[in-house]
Amino acid sequence: MMWFDKEDQRALFGDIRDEEHLPCDGRVLKVEPDVLMDFRSLPFEASTFRLVVFDPPHLIRAGLDSWMRAKYGVLTGDWREDIRQGFAECFRVLEPEGILIFKWNEIQVLVGELLALTDENPLFGHKSGKREKTHWITFMKRPTA
Repeated sequence: MMWFDKEDQRALFGDIRDEEHLPCDGRVLKVEPDVLMDFRSLPFEASTFRLVVFDPPHLIRAGLDSWMRAKYGVLTGDWREDIRQGFAECFRVLEPEGILIFKWNEIQVLVGELLALTDENPLFGHKSGKREKTHWITFMKRPTA
């Protein structure tokens, strides 16, 4: 996972799931968010945060009992609209000139398809991972006039 310390009081971890999985290899996967929430409708006032990390599920297809589904979740059939709403919500809860870090893995959907779902332009990004399929993309919310 990307967090150095999921207990850091400066961070608020949100997910739509609160569950535990026990795969056959003995690992334990716990999804224990601080706040149960849906990224399409965040339960916060506008301009609440200086920094938001948006790491939505990146799978459209995954087996019902697969480790990937358990670990990362799966997008709905209307994933383009879901991601569009997610971007809009992230920018809504950001303060003016706040930073949005968007994480995406291109295993099934290319990052360009996602960037087309927001009118905001990223400042910069970075590819990572063994095959460079994970993208970290940084946006800054425009200042209000």
